[in-house]
Amino acid sequence: MSNPDDLIESLVRDLKPMPAHALERRMAALVLPALGLSLLVMLVFFGFRVDMAHALSLPVFWIKSAYNALLAILAFVAIRRLSRPDGDAGGIFAGFGLIVAAMAIVAGIQLAVSPTESYRVLIMGGSALHCPFLILGFALPVLYANFSLLRKSAPVDLRLAGFVAGLAAGAAGAWVYSWFCTENGMPFVLLWYSLGILLVGLIGALAGPRLLRW
Repeated sequence: MSNPDDLIESLVRDLKPMPAHALERRMAALVLPALGLSLLVMLVFFGFRVDMAHALSLPVFWIKSAYNALLAILAFVAIRRLSRPDGDAGGIFAGFGLIVAAMAIVAGIQLAVSPTESYRVLIMGGSALHCPFLILGFALPVLYANFSLLRKSAPVDLRLAGFVAGLAAGAAGAWVYSWFCTENGMPFVLLWYSLGILLVGLIGALAGPRLLRW
């Protein structure tokens, strides 16, 4: 019987160390083109919101954009942690809670300073029924990229990894959608954008154990 040390040596002899920041480069190589595809689809089939020149001067537009961008960044950081066997989600859910709470405060302030007859528009807008599903559509390329990244990594908690991958994709899709969406109600963003992001997260959680198994 071979010496165990010799066997171990033969198994690791040709292994090469992982280059520094290889995971980050792989993430960028997968996610950025996917995000670009989502933006291209939005531009080709929908275009920028019709009042974009005016919207760029509105604080609510940038708050809406920042809300989705911050959620996406936080989730992508968590994906990086979860892609390793010893990784965990870190403080993603506490961070998400703080961001959502901050948006809830902004939404509450907007309602407080607005006449009651405008509440329905601020909460429901004119696109509540299809907003979450459009976010899902824009999120799909990024969700595919996130799963491709995780399949080439070594996540242990597959359901959690899938859920976070979905949240990241959903927030990225919501950010893309925000450039087309004309809704300026922060309660609308808090409710319907968050619902769209959560929808993609749930799809990721359901798909994770099946598609990320290694």
